[in-house]
Amino acid sequence: MNWYYSQFFVTLPYPKKSFSGQVVIVTGSNVGLGFEAARHFARLNAAKVILAVRNVEAGEAAKKLIETSTKRPGCCEVWHIDLASFASVKAFGTRAAALPRLDIVVENAAVANPTDFTIAEGHERHITVNVISTTLLALLLLPKLEETSRAFPGSSPRLTCVTSELHACTQFAERNAADIFAALDDVKATNMAERYPTSKLLEVLVMRELASRITETGVIVNMVNPGLCHSQLARDYGWGFWLFKLIFARSTEKGSRALLAGASASSHSHGAYMSDGLVAESGLSDFVRSDEGSSTQRRVWSQLASLLDNVSPGCLAAVS
Repeated sequence: MNWYYSQFFVTLPYPKKSFSGQVVIVTGSNVGLGFEAARHFARLNAAKVILAVRNVEAGEAAKKLIETSTKRPGCCEVWHIDLASFASVKAFGTRAAALPRLDIVVENAAVANPTDFTIAEGHERHITVNVISTTLLALLLLPKLEETSRAFPGSSPRLTCVTSELHACTQFAERNAADIFAALDDVKATNMAERYPTSKLLEVLVMRELASRITETGVIVNMVNPGLCHSQLARDYGWGFWLFKLIFARSTEKGSRALLAGASASSHSHGAYMSDGLVAESGLSDFVRSDEGSSTQRRVWSQLASLLDNVSPGCLAAVS
């Protein structure tokens, strides 16, 4: 009932807070929620909005639309990143390290496919893109966010991860395996219908753990649930889901307001799950809030940290 009420009767406030002088990165910003969020940041006077996209040509088209509609020529830059490639993520991190400051990172890019099991960088694609690379990018950008916090008092840089209420819609049987990530890569045991929700559950666990490890850095880490929106994320789910979205989904612009809410939320949101633009810990699944969820969170982090240290040695220095 709460979900239906939210979709039909809750409209997030139109973002008005200024981001003047700030540098913002939004991943997956050539379409959908990321595009609309980037447009809001540009409209609200961000000094630079970096469109972090896999398709540079589409990114350039998005840049033109944003700058034209906001009448702010030159405020956007298009940077390539492919979350299915660790080399691409590391190259992006190196490039971002040269920025004069970094105030906002919105990790919005993700994949969702209920049928196709494919491998990227040795792991099932959802896990690589939505979990491993998303975490790697956060770790690589964290030093610049922390540097900005020290250099610009009162700046309160934010790392906002776009997650989903669907994190509650998975059995996550792989949690019982000795090696969770190896179990997630077992094609014979994988239920692809659950894979996107599982990746979002893992994302929630990882971001909660990350936040708990950087409590005195001045960086605010939070997670936002934009609700069901008319984005392109679920384009592989077929006509039945398309019809469901036609009835229940929010517009991408209205959904994007949740991303702006996370990017402007106070320190009270650190480590928190936000829904409808507000801290809503009750929106977390019972599993996440349980003792088993806490112990699984620590195991997932430990195993992911080991994996990431092999991918990018030293990337965990800021959180170890």
